[in-house]
Amino acid sequence: MILDVSNLSHGFGDRAIFENVSFRLLAGEHIGLVGANGEGKSTFMNIVTGSLMPDEGTVTWAKNVKVGYLDQHTVLEPGMTIGGVLRDAFSRLFDMEKRINEICDKLAEVTDEDEMNTLLEEMGLLQDLLDSHDFYIIDSKVEEVARAFDLLQLGLDKDVTELSGGQRTKVLLAKLLLEKPEILLLDEPTNYLDAHHIEWLKRYLQEYENAFILISHDIPFLNSVVNIIYHMENCQLGRYVGDYDKFQEVYAVKKSQLEAAYRKQQQEISELKDFVARNKARVATRNMAMSRQKKLDKMDVIQLEREKPKPEFNFKEARTSGKVIFETDDLVIGYSKDKPLSKPMSLRMERSDKIAITGTNGIGKTTFLKSVLGLIPAISGKAQLGDYLHIGYFEQEVKPGENTCLQEIWEEFPGYTQYEVRAALAKCGLTTKHIESKVKVLSGGEQAKVRLCKLINTDTNVLLLDEPTNHLDVDAKDELKRALSEYKGSILLVCHEPEFYDGLVTDVWNLEQYTLLQ
Repeated sequence: MILDVSNLSHGFGDRAIFENVSFRLLAGEHIGLVGANGEGKSTFMNIVTGSLMPDEGTVTWAKNVKVGYLDQHTVLEPGMTIGGVLRDAFSRLFDMEKRINEICDKLAEVTDEDEMNTLLEEMGLLQDLLDSHDFYIIDSKVEEVARAFDLLQLGLDKDVTELSGGQRTKVLLAKLLLEKPEILLLDEPTNYLDAHHIEWLKRYLQEYENAFILISHDIPFLNSVVNIIYHMENCQLGRYVGDYDKFQEVYAVKKSQLEAAYRKQQQEISELKDFVARNKARVATRNMAMSRQKKLDKMDVIQLEREKPKPEFNFKEARTSGKVIFETDDLVIGYSKDKPLSKPMSLRMERSDKIAITGTNGIGKTTFLKSVLGLIPAISGKAQLGDYLHIGYFEQEVKPGENTCLQEIWEEFPGYTQYEVRAALAKCGLTTKHIESKVKVLSGGEQAKVRLCKLINTDTNVLLLDEPTNHLDVDAKDELKRALSEYKGSILLVCHEPEFYDGLVTDVWNLEQYTLLQ
């Protein structure tokens, strides 16, 4: 056994996340950790990696197990370079080299023969470890992995804070693979990754000999790499053998069996209560009534879990826009005239078009949206918006402030009553406890639902959506696709999930044909 989690309980304030949960990770298990937004998947990862202490319970790792964790919220600081982050994967080896240098300095001063032999023995051991871990070809290993993730062309000396979300994910994933841990913990690794690298990661995980735990809402990806599902729901953790589709099948059967048993028991309880009520006052039948009451008192009553609120996204629509939504004329995008991201682009979007923008990370999909909106100036050429546009924009990354969900929506819609604000958030699948919590303590998916709440309650006739499915659970994704399919306005959508935009869009623009990145 690699990991043993026993009797784990944890919560935030009065909101319970886990209650007496147990979990085991065995050698070779490829585990998918699934559940709705806010059920505690990332919290669980933080507890097993030791970055968060549980309220109760124990977490026990097997001895000498090296754990690698890809965290969706990892912070990369200004001043860190791509090469520096990748070389940091070998920090343990660099520490060994430092110790060898310290021993060399010390040997020059040591006169005692026993101490000298001890130091020489330690140095020899460390030297063997460096040799066996290919320490002296680290730079070529870093280069090799950087090339596989298309990071070499960006330059290993590039500051990580200048990278796109997808490029940052690739840097962290590349570092993790260089570390070669025995156990991989992956928290939504496909967010921000393009199709090419999702396919690469899929093959890597399929061939991975060791165990891993994977959090993902990308169902085709999950199905292709996992053999065990752990499902988080209502503070509990259920184990299912097989892929996600098999889990859904078994889960549906278990749920219907429980509901049938509940109905049968409720019928029995009703009949017993009725008998007791009618017969407890009569001398002749009092003993029978007391016997029935004892049976009621001892009964282990089946509790059905309260259904989680499912989101309802219905976009408010403004008056019809003009025929042209936007037009670009030899538009070149980028943040510096010295480093344009694209060749000149002449593109046109008309009313009722629903267009998906695709392409590898870092080629400027987000930059293109911002250039069209006029949020950043063009390097050259121009982008012209049409007439009578009421634009709704969903940004890929927004850092939440100190507001509660309630305050966040109220500031956007000051004319709403408190009841209307609460109802709007509830429709997006958020509970009372979520609504009264600060946005920053919510999960990534719950934060996305707060931002979608703003968008659906604004009158729009054009939606510009930058990776709106990142972090959203399966129910929310399905509902968003339904709502966008029914939306009568125009949509420009950046998305790396073909199964989401297939059947939704009228056209796909692959920006790779315009990129200057090789």
